[in-house]
Amino acid sequence: MLHHVELWVPDLGRAVRSWGWLLERLGYTPYQDWPDGRSWRLGETYLVLEQSPALTGDRHDRLRPGLNHLAFHVTSRAELDTLVTEAPEHGWTLLFPDRHPHAGGPAHYAAYLEDDDGFEAELVARPDAPSQAGPDGQRPPS
Repeated sequence: MLHHVELWVPDLGRAVRSWGWLLERLGYTPYQDWPDGRSWRLGETYLVLEQSPALTGDRHDRLRPGLNHLAFHVTSRAELDTLVTEAPEHGWTLLFPDRHPHAGGPAHYAAYLEDDDGFEAELVARPDAPSQAGPDGQRPPS
């Protein structure tokens, strides 16, 4: 099981505005708080945002070697759609809007969001409730 992920951010306040909103909407709860950082926890795993004095850049580039994005489950397509609608108010921009919500392929209902510092979050809708499945347990085609 993953213990934690730490993202070094150039502006803690800006990162808390975007990531704090998203993480709390996804069920994470505030965990730690210190002058240069914050963290949110879900189960035993937590995510840290830190504005380290050792930071050497002012923007994350997901296209360079290193972290490309973090991907999170979302409970349903409806919840994903709501998050996408609210995201711009919290510093997120929808990536690949011309292919949304199937930018990852026709069977992948997801949103790809980028914050003001270049970090990407992928939100992946879990399959709809089993009650929508047919008698054979298969979901009807979307």
